[in-house]
Amino acid sequence: MNATFTILGSGVAGLSLAAELSERDARIQVIDPNGAPGKHACSWWAGGMLAPECEGVFSEKAVTRHGRKAASWWATHGAGLSQSGTLVVALDRDHNELATFARRLNGAVWLDRDRLVDLEPHLADHFSHALFVESEAHLNPRRTLTRLRKRLEQSGVVFTEDGTPNGQVIDCRGLEARDHLCDLRGVKGEMVTVRSEDVILHRPVRLLHPRFPLYVVPRCNGVFMLGATQIESGERNRATVRSVVELLNAAYALHTAFGEAELLEVGADARPAFPDNLPRIRRTCDRVYVNGLYRHGFMLSPALARMTADLLLEEKEPEDFYEDHR
Repeated sequence: MNATFTILGSGVAGLSLAAELSERDARIQVIDPNGAPGKHACSWWAGGMLAPECEGVFSEKAVTRHGRKAASWWATHGAGLSQSGTLVVALDRDHNELATFARRLNGAVWLDRDRLVDLEPHLADHFSHALFVESEAHLNPRRTLTRLRKRLEQSGVVFTEDGTPNGQVIDCRGLEARDHLCDLRGVKGEMVTVRSEDVILHRPVRLLHPRFPLYVVPRCNGVFMLGATQIESGERNRATVRSVVELLNAAYALHTAFGEAELLEVGADARPAFPDNLPRIRRTCDRVYVNGLYRHGFMLSPALARMTADLLLEEKEPEDFYEDHR
């Protein structure tokens, strides 16, 4: 008889785990009172960057190691990946920031202005040097979540807003799990979406800055997602004027044409994180918790899904991020 699991929460962690378990012939029920993916989920507001090398500058080696496998996982699960790399730049006055970043960054090459013209001609007049990480990728989070849920429904995964748990319960509720996880905290992130016909970017660009670093992620039809705020707060619904102004100022510093961009959306949510900013697969007597993805939701959820499936179906203890509290 196939194993039966109930997953609580249908954000990026819950959906990734549902995909991994269903592929191994498990029977899956997903319970989420909020229904389909939408503004209630912090993964809805994500940048969607699969950037293990850049994130590895500030994170543990395990984050980079597992993050390197994310792009291939998402590609096999229907995500429309753009595998065009990441560009890292800094204003001339912040060149030391770029040099420091380069010393900590694996797999990057230096670009001068001539080579920058070939990759991002719209930035060549603004920056004399850049770092390029060819191996990194990005995806559209909202489209990816919606597509993955539809694929899971078609494969027989049951989604309900108020069902009764059956079988092993796996809690992927993010910050909602603070009722059971006392060491979980919120890290607030804010984002802005703009449209500009005067800026063309082919890949995510990170602008280094000592006070307000920025990443710009191109979507389609001239739409760009601007993000990078990181505030110690569990507040989920309110973007502040200061943060939005800093994001817009940083975008203007990246390219002055952003000053005339159309402002489409301002959003905010709090990402779940443990004190060390590393995720956890935490096993207790009655349930398993998969949580604490911090700012690495799309990059680490495939690895946590695989390790959790190995644990529950094969009793194979995860190599990283695992705690047994039974």
